[in-house]
Amino acid sequence: MAPRVRALVFDAYGTLFDPFAVKTRAEELFPGNGAALSQLWRTKQLEYSWLRTLMGRYENFWKLTEDALVFACRALRLSCDEHQRKQLMQVYLTLPAFPEVKPALEKLASLPLSILSNGTPEMLSPLVAANNMTYFFQHIFSVDALQLYKPRPEVYQHAATSLGIHKEAIGFVSSNYWDIAGATSFGFRTYWLNRNSAVADELGVTPAAVFVNLAGLSRALT
Repeated sequence: MAPRVRALVFDAYGTLFDPFAVKTRAEELFPGNGAALSQLWRTKQLEYSWLRTLMGRYENFWKLTEDALVFACRALRLSCDEHQRKQLMQVYLTLPAFPEVKPALEKLASLPLSILSNGTPEMLSPLVAANNMTYFFQHIFSVDALQLYKPRPEVYQHAATSLGIHKEAIGFVSSNYWDIAGATSFGFRTYWLNRNSAVADELGVTPAAVFVNLAGLSRALT
């Protein structure tokens, strides 16, 4: 019988905060290209995190995100000057939380709540504060402490060690299936926030529960 969940750890981007909110600013700067830019930017951002970890050539998530933006603009043949690039990057510090996130976290407040993210501390702290959510989280863990990106097992171990709780008693929540796969393989009890009804990857892992928005988590824990 699995131990009860004694703490919850959340991914940030795509799980609590909407990275595609950059589309609005992108559309203002590049009319007709906002959706394409936001999609390609996010895709390359994640791809670069995996590639840099595999190559052993770490750059922090702010630099990596900017590099992904530069690539996306070049690929879409958009002339993005330094001022426009800075405007888009600044959006990452104020991304909105998904609408159900705050009410869901209120219901989960009896458990210690933390964030484990690829983002740097300098990205995550302003983002959490901008959404008036600082009081929810006991810890905000960044991969920057290890200079390795998820889904490396060392990243999940960092959170477990810092919390001082056995990994099987830690619930991990992410909207990214690759992150769920990494956390499940490590030994966390995982909960897949499948907002877009995506098909699970064939990676030989199964989350403890799947739900379409964060409101389903409290029900999954009962």
